[in-house]
Amino acid sequence: MFSVVFPGQGSQFVGMTKELYREFKYVRELFQQADDALGFSLSKVILEGPKEKLDETENTQPSIFLASQSIYQIIKQETKVDLSKANFFAGHSLGEYSALAASECLNFSQTIKLLKKRGNAMQSAVPKGEGGMLAVLGIEIEKLNKILEDNKSNYKCFIANDNSNGQVVLSGKNKDIEALILDLKKNSIKNVKLPVSAPFHCELMRAATEVMKKEIEITEFRKPNNSIVSNVTSTETKDPLQIKELLVKQIESPVRWRESIIYMINKGVRKFIEIGPGKVLSGLIKRIDKNLSIANVNEINDIKNLNIND
Repeated sequence: MFSVVFPGQGSQFVGMTKELYREFKYVRELFQQADDALGFSLSKVILEGPKEKLDETENTQPSIFLASQSIYQIIKQETKVDLSKANFFAGHSLGEYSALAASECLNFSQTIKLLKKRGNAMQSAVPKGEGGMLAVLGIEIEKLNKILEDNKSNYKCFIANDNSNGQVVLSGKNKDIEALILDLKKNSIKNVKLPVSAPFHCELMRAATEVMKKEIEITEFRKPNNSIVSNVTSTETKDPLQIKELLVKQIESPVRWRESIIYMINKGVRKFIEIGPGKVLSGLIKRIDKNLSIANVNEINDIKNLNIND
């Protein structure tokens, strides 16, 4: 049994998919479709930068989806590997939209437009520079929750991503994050402030939820071909109405990635295939269970060597 997973924000880099863009005509056509759907050259931002422009979340989100979708389409058209036989599809945060497009719950144009709006809404929800995110390393989520609970009168931070054993990401206002960092330092707990411009996946995203609720309500979702493991529930669904509800909730809810991977493992999955730029998810999955088979696919050689049976 195998699952296909799609990365989220943080995996992007200028020039991602450049080799695939040069090599395959339909990748160039897909990039043109994206530019036409959005009304500006996202292609140029991805292929040429500058990095600052690509890292703006309203550009990052559709860019990572476009990269993942390009790779997925090459595998579909150029190889005998049938990813539609996957037992589950899942994605980390915006990667969930990539999973929905790959399983034909959403079409390409719908997905890229939704992600542009999602990125814009999430960036606008909190004034730039007012909120941030912090990766906390080497601590179990229960202990971290206790620290947050014991100090809630001093600062208010939120679990944003439960990524893997010993890697949890928090969101909050910068002043609260700085206060938390002091406490973590006292307890010799490693942490890294992330280079993001907003506090994603927490209640500070309320304004973005309202925007996306309206956008998702008017978008037609079809029944996906594959079961989708939701970030919000860490369980599977194929119900379009439930998928809509969960995507709205996802904006303010923690990404339960560790639990999602464990859910799939418990259902019998032994191989995970990451489709998209970078190797972030592969690393996280390896930390959760080092005995799993993991394939990361983002270059031509990866595509040529892909095998769902090993």
